[in-house]
Amino acid sequence: MSSFAGVSTASKKDGSIYYRSSITFRSKHISLGSFPTEEAAHQCYLEAKKILDCTEEISPDGYHKEEFQALPFSKWISLVNFKNNGFYIKTPIYMWSNFFTYYLSPTDILIFDTDDLFYYSNHSIMRRGNHLFVAEYGMQTNIRSRYGIKNFARPGIDFRFVNGDSNDFRYSNIEIFNPYHGVECTKDGTKKTYTAKIHIRGDYLIGNYTTAEEAAVAYNKAADILKERGFEKHFEKNYIEAFTSKRYLEIYEKVSISEKIKNWPPG
Repeated sequence: MSSFAGVSTASKKDGSIYYRSSITFRSKHISLGSFPTEEAAHQCYLEAKKILDCTEEISPDGYHKEEFQALPFSKWISLVNFKNNGFYIKTPIYMWSNFFTYYLSPTDILIFDTDDLFYYSNHSIMRRGNHLFVAEYGMQTNIRSRYGIKNFARPGIDFRFVNGDSNDFRYSNIEIFNPYHGVECTKDGTKKTYTAKIHIRGDYLIGNYTTAEEAAVAYNKAADILKERGFEKHFEKNYIEAFTSKRYLEIYEKVSISEKIKNWPPG
């Protein structure tokens, strides 16, 4: 037992002692973290108590590191959200009226629609450079894939964030131009043309098509032809959700492919 408020002792497998900090608020028992000393665990408790005892609403952007040296920033956000909004969420989420913010740091803030609240309440987001991941089924899943942005997607060509903020993942802010491998859309006035290309030794033109789906099937067909002709590179195929198997085969049979692809390798 510890004589410090909010602190309990625990032991590791090797018998060494460490200290847990926790606090109870609105009948909710909240773990604050583990610490090597009683003093550090108690300081964390005091910092949490300072937040929860405050009589005024605290802004989620009001974090000052010099004031909260023991309490982890992610826990600070969880406590501020609980105090202001009445919901305790383990991940660093702050709820607004029709969206929520996810704090990776005081300055690295993601925005999501409330439809995604349950998912991100149960999945912690990690950042590696410009890539954002969650741990799911023992794997790291790129969160952009949840919004139709493929791994191959190029900003401004295959997709865009409407307001220019790449941290804003609200559905209304994400516009997908092209969901398929090897397909690019070009505009001439109001007319759209979908060009399919495949990378062999440089980009090879497969053909130009009237729909993105037709171009995606053409890409798949070109990949099949190259494989039949002994080309060893693996091409990830397109899945066209809107097509039945029968419709896919109809398009596959009739879609035209560049002679350069059909006659690979060049003589």
